[in-house]
Parts: sequence; structure tokens; C-alpha cells
Amino acid sequence: MEEEIGRITHYFSKIGVGVVELTKGDLKVGDTIHIKGHTTDLYQKVESMQIEHAPVQSAKKGESFGLHVESQVREHDLVFKVTED
Repeated sequence: MEEEIGRITHYFSKIGVGVVELTKGDLKVGDTIHIKGHTTDLYQKVESMQIEHAPVQSAKKGESFGLHVESQVREHDLVFKVTED
């Protein structure tokens, strides 16, 4: 099952980091996400997250955080949280 929880607001290509703005729910290290957009279709596990360059274990609605992504993402790509059920 997938639930839309946010969107990509920026991508730093040199360091492979996407900035996610959480618009719903929460996300923590260890969760699996699906980033989907016009040309993006990426599933990955959240290995680490940073808010203001400081490592965090989780983020909640309204927060933006940096996330290392395995391939290029684009602004406005949607971020889904993947759950077992």
C-alpha cells in the first residue's frame, strides 16, 4: 500500500540529495518510499535524513528534510510512503 506524504522541492545533483517537504503524516529512517514523477519512478529505503544539515531519525508533517537518493529526482515529484498492508 502507498500513501502520498509529500513532494520533492529541490534536488542537489552533485551530492545526490533530494529535499522532501512532508505534507502529510511522518517518515522515519528505515521506512520505504516511492518517488514518482513525470520521468521518475524510484523505490528506496530511507537510510538517513537531515534537517538543517543535522542528522535526524524522523520528520513530521510541515517539515522539510534532505534525503540521499539513489538516482535523480525532480522538483514536484511526489513522495509516497510504502507500507506492508
